[in-house]
Order: sequence, then C-alpha cells, then structure tokens
Amino acid sequence: MAEPRKVTLISQQGDEFEVDVAVACMSTLVKTMVEEDEDCHESIPLPNVETNILRKVIEYCEHHYNNPPDEIPKPLKSSNLAEVVSEWDYQFINDNSDQKVLFALILAANYLNIKPLLDLSVAKVATMVKGQTAEEIRRRFSIVNDFTPEEEAQVREENKWCEDA
Repeated sequence: MAEPRKVTLISQQGDEFEVDVAVACMSTLVKTMVEEDEDCHESIPLPNVETNILRKVIEYCEHHYNNPPDEIPKPLKSSNLAEVVSEWDYQFINDNSDQKVLFALILAANYLNIKPLLDLSVAKVATMVKGQTAEEIRRRFSIVNDFTPEEEAQVREENKWCEDA
C-alpha cells in the first residue's frame, strides 16, 4: 500500500508540520493551494497561524478526518456544550478555552476555512456569554464601555427584543 501523500504546513514562526494531504485538505484554503499545484512537493506557508495554534488545528483535523463532526445546532440549545457536541470535541475545546488560545483558534479556523472548527470555537464563546448581561460580558473579555449613558440606553431600547429571547 502506498504511503499517503504529504504536505508540509509552515507556521508563522517557520515551524514545519508534515501532514497527510487528505487531513490538511479539511482546510479549504490548503485544499485550494494543493489543487492549484498538484505536481510539486507542497510546502504551504501559513503566516497567520502561530505554531502552538497550528499544532491544535492539526490535532483537530487528524481526529475528524475519518470521524466527521456533527453539525452544531444554531441557535445553541444549551449553554452546556457537553450536551451539544461530541465528548472529544467538548474535551478539545475545553482544553483550549483560555481566552487568548480560543480566539487564536477562531482566527486560524476562519483563515484556514475549517468550518467545523470555527463552529466549535464560536459555540464555546457563545456558551461563555449566553445568559450574561452586557456588563458581565465586558468584564469577562476586558471590553471598555465607550458608550455614553444616553447611547447605551438607546442601544438597549433598539435591541430590547434580544433580552426577551
């Protein structure tokens, strides 16, 4: 049996990861690059993805290559992600729920166009804010409120329907 075709993914820091092409092609970006130049021994620079995040993305893709994730229902039916995703996905995203890592995963999944990883990552953020007030969300994510009291009252009035949902 022939060895699977490989591609080398190069992180922002220049670290190289040799990955099966089929696994790497879970990324639409990588798939497009591979298909455009099928004859070369691929080395694909990913200047927007740091080494530690690329390692996590590859782990996710290797797990889901032969085990596609279920679609995450939208809107989320529960703020407990364990009720919505597989045990492996739940553990993966909780192991990577440090705010800096989580947002870097979101950016990488978006850049690489890996929809299931993007959906999982943003679902984690959604569970972090579900049911919280604007003040609680600001505190959690260190967001400065730059609205005047009048502007804030106007926004609350315009979006009152959100609080009823």
